[in-house]
Amino acid sequence: MQRCAALVLGLAIWLGAPSLAGSAPDTSIRPVSRPTQSQSAIQVSRSLPLGLTRSVRPVARAARLADPITPEPRAPGFDRWAHEFRARALSQGIRPAVFDTAFAQVAFLPEIVELDKSQSEFSKQIWDYLDSAVSVARVSAGQRALQETRDTLRAIERRYGVDAEIVAAIWGLESSYGALRGSTDTLSAMASLAFDGRRRAFFETEIIAALRILQSGQVRLAQLRGSWAGAMGHTQFMPTSFLAHAVDGNRNGRKNIWGDDPTDALASTANFLRENGWTCGQPWGMEVRLPRGFDVGQSGERIKKNAAHWNAAGVRLVDGGRIPDHGPSSILLPAGADAAAFVIFDNFQVLETYNPADAYVIGVGHLADRIAGGAALHGSWPRQDRALTRTEKVELQNRLNRAGFPPGKYDGIIGPNTIEAVRRYQASVGAVPDGYANLQLLRRLR
Repeated sequence: MQRCAALVLGLAIWLGAPSLAGSAPDTSIRPVSRPTQSQSAIQVSRSLPLGLTRSVRPVARAARLADPITPEPRAPGFDRWAHEFRARALSQGIRPAVFDTAFAQVAFLPEIVELDKSQSEFSKQIWDYLDSAVSVARVSAGQRALQETRDTLRAIERRYGVDAEIVAAIWGLESSYGALRGSTDTLSAMASLAFDGRRRAFFETEIIAALRILQSGQVRLAQLRGSWAGAMGHTQFMPTSFLAHAVDGNRNGRKNIWGDDPTDALASTANFLRENGWTCGQPWGMEVRLPRGFDVGQSGERIKKNAAHWNAAGVRLVDGGRIPDHGPSSILLPAGADAAAFVIFDNFQVLETYNPADAYVIGVGHLADRIAGGAALHGSWPRQDRALTRTEKVELQNRLNRAGFPPGKYDGIIGPNTIEAVRRYQASVGAVPDGYANLQLLRRLR
């Protein structure tokens, strides 16, 4: 793409520029002190458009709560866990004063633990998720956000080689373009989840990362707020992601993903994708039509072919065009052979490093396409199917194993190993081996 071809020139210009806002301060979102409604080009406190009531995140990371969580000052064993954790944190370089100041106001949040336990029991079907993720309201808000931050997002695109629309789409799904960044105390949320124990090692690592951020002076303790699961800022970085990928996009000496100015968060998101292998100018994926008699055994992320192979097999874009050559690609059937189909490229896997759920990646990619003026999806969905609960997914995995098709883990996550096991089972019973796990398949296994 032309914009991508201009990356080297744009990078040279950026290196001599005072900020990502470039030379057009009248449209920049870089604030002078704290912006007022009349000063700021973007105000995250604005009212949400009708139908855009919350951020969207499937399965892998749950959506933020709109209201603060009520703390429970004491829980049996919580103080003991905090005391023991203090020693572990100090052994990893956290200064005693930093830990003690931060934990002086940390409280156990029982609602957080309940949310974490119950959230994994249910997940939306991909079509229900996309109805919200790429709603008319979210597309319209994204186009407006892109227009209002055009200079900043285009400068980020030139600097990092990641499409402005992709960055805007992540912003839209993670926090509704900054309007819903989360108000839960980050340390209390993660301490509650660490104390609960189900994912203690994960959350203790994230708490130490958050303490490192505080220790570095990048954020004040009062600002350290976000989602109930610890994700923070406009694009919902976990603390470890902040340490690894956050950048000072507006060059004011701080990496501030929490404030009203989204520049640092947007630049950090682009940097995250670049450092995870984003290929400039390559699509995430494209919707396709499969020919009659297509061998669905060739579908799935693990099977990669070049464009010539798919074109020779009769796969076409929904407008009838041939699949362009953007390197190795796969055919993805997220809801089976009779639903919408996609050809996906390596950038799909890069987006999975931000959130591994296929629904999320397709949501980001399709929202980015719609923000850029693209059309809605053409394919249909099996809307009569309900989502399997986590308990049913675990049962499905166990029954696959008993039938001789081990899926790997029995964790209730329908990932590549389970999909492959479903394919092999479907082929063994004469069904279409598209890897689609639904209630009908579970009943057949029963």
